[in-house]
Amino acid sequence: MTLASSVVVPYAAYLRVYEPLAAFPEPERSHWARYAKRDDLPGAQDELRRSLADLLPVPPVPVPVHESSDAFVAVVDGVTCVCPWRTRLRGWLALEELAERLPAPLLDAALPPVVRRQAAADYERWLERNPDARPWIRSATWHVPVRWFVLFADDEREYAKGDEGPLLRYRTPMVQARRRVARGLKVLKDGLGEGPLIDGLVDVGRWLEEFHPRSLVELDYGGLVHAVPPGQLDDDHSAADVTEGLAALREGDGERAGRVYERLSERWSAVRRRQNAS
Repeated sequence: MTLASSVVVPYAAYLRVYEPLAAFPEPERSHWARYAKRDDLPGAQDELRRSLADLLPVPPVPVPVHESSDAFVAVVDGVTCVCPWRTRLRGWLALEELAERLPAPLLDAALPPVVRRQAAADYERWLERNPDARPWIRSATWHVPVRWFVLFADDEREYAKGDEGPLLRYRTPMVQARRRVARGLKVLKDGLGEGPLIDGLVDVGRWLEEFHPRSLVELDYGGLVHAVPPGQLDDDHSAADVTEGLAALREGDGERAGRVYERLSERWSAVRRRQNAS
């Protein structure tokens, strides 16, 4: 694994929530209303480039000094919804995760302890003033967590090949996402009892409850489309597989559920091999 792939994480998928303008208090609501009318709205590639730029100085800047004033924008049934980047908050959260994922020597080489201590102190002070803060975006590197697919149906899948490369995403109303989480948890608890998949889905469900009920939930393969072997994206219907697996568990068909899980595992094994070879 290269240092760049560990810290820069370009091969990441994203789970995003777009909230309607009514969900934001003033003056933030007015800011986003003006922002959404811009003709030059930045996209996912812009966000990635800006986040990577801070890692180039020596020593690197793991967390931006100022919070981003940018967002992703979507219009849902005529209602403008925004997904704030909150790059600074997500940087602090990612820094906490790095300590769990990387060996200490590699982490110290990439981000010296003094840099991490300062970032942690800044985050602690910030949390005292913003105790209810939460990110609108979650990310995962080199894979899409199975629990994320529980939120979506196969007919919500969007796949296109554009100028900047392929795009694969799912979008669903918040009410549907919450309903599917509740149903999925019941099936998993009845069929499995307990386990990391259940714990992860509970965490996602609690996160979704933090947002406006008329929000839009999006799963975006993001940069991960560049790590998936050619041809695999065309055949990737992971949300349909998860739906089938849950149906099998609900019907007590453990053998069929096992086959579905094996199919999902095989789909992502080639991507993980690329990670290990980096």
